[in-house]
Amino acid sequence: MLGARPDKQRTGSLGEKLAADFLARRGYRILVRNYRTPFGEIDLVAGKGTETVFIEVRTRKSDFFGEPVESLTQTKLKHWRKAAVVYLQEEGISDRPYRFDFVGVDLSGPKPKISLIENII
Repeated sequence: MLGARPDKQRTGSLGEKLAADFLARRGYRILVRNYRTPFGEIDLVAGKGTETVFIEVRTRKSDFFGEPVESLTQTKLKHWRKAAVVYLQEEGISDRPYRFDFVGVDLSGPKPKISLIENII
């Protein structure tokens, strides 16, 4: 069980890197990675047009536990919103438009499959 944590962290880090590269190719400007707050971590904070985008990345190596998006819980969504407010307040940009996007990274095949859901909440 002790060895599972580093592998999970490596998988998560790889997924976040693939997601950031994917988003950059689509015009997102990655501003912050792994922004930590008392309410949890925001995987990626980006700019897209005039909006600040808070991005949750979920990476899976198999479909045993379902699609990446299926792992989002109501608790996670609530914490994600609170963490975003902290970021906006700390940056002094609470009056700017923002949204929440989700990136799923599937590593189960020979090539990663990456999906984007804009405005997920």
